[in-house]
Amino acid sequence: MHMADALISPAVGIAMWGATAGVASYSLKKINMEADEKKLPLMGVLGAFVFAAQMINFAIPGTGSSGHLGGGLLLAALLGPYAAFLTLAVVLFIQALFFADGGLLAFGCNVFNLGFYTCFIAYPLYRRLIRRTNIWFASIIAAVVGLQLGAFSVVVQTLLSEKVELPFTTFALFMQPIHLAIGIVEGIATAAVISFVMKAKPELSTTTNTPTNRLIGTLGLLALLIGGIFSSIASSKPDGLEWSIFRTAGTEELHATTTLHTTLERLQQSLALLPDYNLKNGGASIGWLDIGTSVSGIVGVFIVTIALFVPYMMKKWRKET
Repeated sequence: MHMADALISPAVGIAMWGATAGVASYSLKKINMEADEKKLPLMGVLGAFVFAAQMINFAIPGTGSSGHLGGGLLLAALLGPYAAFLTLAVVLFIQALFFADGGLLAFGCNVFNLGFYTCFIAYPLYRRLIRRTNIWFASIIAAVVGLQLGAFSVVVQTLLSEKVELPFTTFALFMQPIHLAIGIVEGIATAAVISFVMKAKPELSTTTNTPTNRLIGTLGLLALLIGGIFSSIASSKPDGLEWSIFRTAGTEELHATTTLHTTLERLQQSLALLPDYNLKNGGASIGWLDIGTSVSGIVGVFIVTIALFVPYMMKKWRKET
């Protein structure tokens, strides 16, 4: 559900940048008040894990579409909502900047759609449900709610941007059902990961928000395996947003409409190290393993990890000096 710049007007894009910056600023303030530095390394490996997981598109039977995990609910369940929102924002920024996945103008929309609803609405719902039911039911319901809100937000943002190619009712009638299916899968995957962490060896438990070296190492290794190997078997079918746009407008992508759109598109293409998670000079493969995708997954995992570890290292350096 990574929106391209062409889907929104400059006014909507700038407004959503402002809204996202406000939530990020508040989240950063809350994290600083918590003063829980032990959580920072976990943010790094979990961010890398979510980056890798988002590369795995799974086909939705009978639709010709695919979906991928958003990761917001998973991050919130393991980190808390404030650290989760910031972690996901970093992941999405790196995807946009280095892999041309999601527009620069639409960055605020993407963080809000994928992060705000899951971290601050779906996660509190998850907390309430898990007290009364079980982790599987709670995760599925919360994931569906978060993704439905995010999908509807996309529809509203295109409406406010006056995208006549995407009539509100028609676009919503495609977006909501396809993301319902994606939300169910995300809920199952979220419950599986949380269950693994909670039921594995005691040192893998994050209920105390005190990560261990083994937990960090395990998640880091999983991120590398998913991004470097399993990403090559991802479905090539259009994701839920692209599928909905095609069903509504007859094309998977809309064209840039203003000078700002064109300028940002050129800037993004010039900055992208591995556009569309592939090598600039074309991809190669070894059997089923796509070299460009594997390189992108490994590079992305390292960039996300380093970016999220920087605050931890800076705080540690300041204490030592």
